[in-house]
Amino acid sequence: MDSDDERFMRDALDAARRAGAHDDVPVGCVLVAGGAVIGVGENRREVDVDPTAHAELVALRSAASSRGYWRMDDVTAYVTLEPCVMCAGALLNARVARVVIGAVDEKAGAVGSRYNLLSDPRLLHEASITYDVLAEESSELLRAFFLDRRIE
Repeated sequence: MDSDDERFMRDALDAARRAGAHDDVPVGCVLVAGGAVIGVGENRREVDVDPTAHAELVALRSAASSRGYWRMDDVTAYVTLEPCVMCAGALLNARVARVVIGAVDEKAGAVGSRYNLLSDPRLLHEASITYDVLAEESSELLRAFFLDRRIE
């Protein structure tokens, strides 16, 4: 495993923990360009009362705002959970170059599990994808979150 991939995925895991702390599903996303973090997002659907406030969209909005443009063709996205259809579409439309995924999402994943939106040659862009970076830590964070909800 690439040490940069592990380092930035740990940052994404920190963002995921922040999401869990405000009762959102613990998913985090970090966007990196040229070795520097340019955007960070955590799930914020509950706290923002916004169905589109997934970690990837929050991070993309932050990065685009700080950079002053929307194209992310030099960016790697580190995401603790495989993106859903909405988030994969946003990463596709932002032209993200590479996506590094922690845990796969067999139920709703759109980057290999259910769909392959970022690898579909019929679409306007394709991204390089790396799977299973700190997958166990990402999965455990989600398992613990949902276990706590079932107990309550």
